[in-house]
Amino acid sequence: MKTEKQKMLSGQLYDASDIQLTKERLEARLLLKELNDLSEDKAESKNVILHKLLPNQGKNLFIQTPFYCDYGYNIITGNDVYFNFNCVVLDVTPVTIGSRTLIGPNVQLYTATHPINHKERASGLELAKPITIGEDVWVGGSTVVCPGVHIGDRTVIGAGSVVTKNIPADVFAAGNPCKVIRKLEA
Repeated sequence: MKTEKQKMLSGQLYDASDIQLTKERLEARLLLKELNDLSEDKAESKNVILHKLLPNQGKNLFIQTPFYCDYGYNIITGNDVYFNFNCVVLDVTPVTIGSRTLIGPNVQLYTATHPINHKERASGLELAKPITIGEDVWVGGSTVVCPGVHIGDRTVIGAGSVVTKNIPADVFAAGNPCKVIRKLEA
């Protein structure tokens, strides 16, 4: 029989109030509080906390605080990834971000979702779908990326977009819902 964490990570319905998951979210919240309370001149302390919170990060990850996430360990980044102010990553299942990707201020990445059927939703069970963002992507400020979305390499997502479906590589896409506006030169 699978644990609630195993169900969560595999995209099945799971109980978020599970003792282990509750403990892990609390650990992440405590690290986030410490991180977000640090002054700008404490870069070394910030990096120590970030390595605990985000053990699957590439080299030169930069996060401008405040920053928020559910677990931290499900955020997987390449090298030279940049998060601007006030980003939220609901990393219930993996959020994979390629190297040299820029995440604008107030961007929200949601893997967490709830059943569409009201009877299933009333059960209190949740589920999640992974998000993948390619290399050399720029996600404009105040964009929301919904569960299960894949954004291709070198793509630019316009500010304020709501990305509900996959977006291919080498395009500029924007809007609510986000759609391809034009191809970009590779």
